[in-house]
Amino acid sequence: MDNLLSIQHLSKSFTLHNLNQHISAVEDISLHLREGEFVGITGKSGSGKSTVLRCIYRTYLPQSGNIWYNSKQFGLIDLAAASERTVIDLRKFEIGYVSQFLNVMPRTTARELVREAIVEMGHDADFAEAETVKMLEHFELDRSLWNSYPATFSGGEKLRLNIARAMVKHPRLLLLDEPTASLDHGSKLKVKQLIEQLMKEGTTMLGIFHDLEFMDHLCNREYQIRDGKFYTAQKQKNLTTS
Repeated sequence: MDNLLSIQHLSKSFTLHNLNQHISAVEDISLHLREGEFVGITGKSGSGKSTVLRCIYRTYLPQSGNIWYNSKQFGLIDLAAASERTVIDLRKFEIGYVSQFLNVMPRTTARELVREAIVEMGHDADFAEAETVKMLEHFELDRSLWNSYPATFSGGEKLRLNIARAMVKHPRLLLLDEPTASLDHGSKLKVKQLIEQLMKEGTTMLGIFHDLEFMDHLCNREYQIRDGKFYTAQKQKNLTTS
């Protein structure tokens, strides 16, 4: 099985100019994801987990290291050095990202957010509308909210919408940054069902979770991060954590 993603010696730091401090977020990180795998990252808050995902998605530009991604569109490409135009294309067609927070254009309804994600993949309006309805119903988002602006939603409703918008595109690589952080048990099960469906379709996933019970029986392998460095726990599928 070929690697879809291979991170080699990745480091990222930040300069706090107002405090005249330089902070190392992650240091000399290496990991790989084979096609179709679901790999989990665990660690305390502030340990650098989200920084790794944001470097892959290119929200952050790393200081050093390589992020090799085997793109369907571009072939093997280093995300750490790719152009902004290439990164935008990859986000549109291949790489999805689910964060704890929903950042959207104002005056865009929940229905429009999900529908536009499908349309930009090249699908027609009828297909996009049908898939939008299916996804919003799956996450049990109240129909009265579909044509409302997400700014009025609760934290859990925003998170469910964020997940729906990313998963409806069926990306080749899906990055999950605490996707169940503010969800109730029933909503977590809805997320788990879609993750399992995407895994059957061949989507490769890298996910951050504090809820280790949620990861059980999902992850192929686990990486633990402490003080910005990785420690591998080579656990096969049916991962259990003590």
